[in-house]
Amino acid sequence: MDYSPIAIFAYNRLHHLKKTVSALLKNPESISSDLFIFSDYPKTITDESNVTSVRTFLKKIIGFRSVNIVERKFNYGLAMSIISGVTEVLQHVNSVIVLEDDIVPSPYFLHYMNEALRFYKNADAVGSIHAYSYPCSSPLPDTFFLRGADCWGWGTWKNSWNLFEENGQILLDKILKSELSYQFDLDGTYPFTQMLRNQISGRNNSWAIRWHASMFLANKLCLYPGKSLVKNIGFDGSGTHCMQTDKFDSTESDTPITIKKIKLIESSIARNRFIEYFKDLN
Repeated sequence: MDYSPIAIFAYNRLHHLKKTVSALLKNPESISSDLFIFSDYPKTITDESNVTSVRTFLKKIIGFRSVNIVERKFNYGLAMSIISGVTEVLQHVNSVIVLEDDIVPSPYFLHYMNEALRFYKNADAVGSIHAYSYPCSSPLPDTFFLRGADCWGWGTWKNSWNLFEENGQILLDKILKSELSYQFDLDGTYPFTQMLRNQISGRNNSWAIRWHASMFLANKLCLYPGKSLVKNIGFDGSGTHCMQTDKFDSTESDTPITIKKIKLIESSIARNRFIEYFKDLN
């Protein structure tokens, strides 16, 4: 059985990266999976020692079918690193599983991701798979679809990634022209449109908002689990774009998530649960 390659994007947080890799190795599928790790170049002199420590650790990783380390020769930054890295991997394969160095997967993460990528590979309506689900107060379906894409432990196929639009202005213009901003913003409960404006103006350099907008405008669905299969440990103040908060802490599933046939439509139940969550968050 073939398994999708895994791409991890790392910079200067050795402590976080070790947790991510250690957790990934608890997935039985790791030994049969090819691992690609993209190590970004230090942005400043003060980052050099931390990046060196990360690269030293990378060379010691075992437990995968292969380990492929890409050491960048200049600082890409997170957005360029992920966009270019995912593109590079998908030049050779048809699907990829993506983690950042602060996303810690559960032991059932690779099973879920690979099963879903196989199950929906020929479903044109589905653009990506996601492993995190927000800690909603009301139960969610076992698996469900929402329009767009997401970024905390995810996977996609080459044909979907080919729809990724790097130019945020093009995406914003299409959203505004089609009068989709309110829907894009989950009925006004989360400022995705403003995030896109901020990316355009240089206030953030988010690849994720452009990925979400690209899939949203292509009317693609993203599969979510009812219970999370990853934990984001980057909200400790260490991340480039992350504040310090526990508002996104989600209880991980203690059993595997079963991939089964569901309707290829956006779940109104899950969408309303997300809207309720963001209303409470705000």
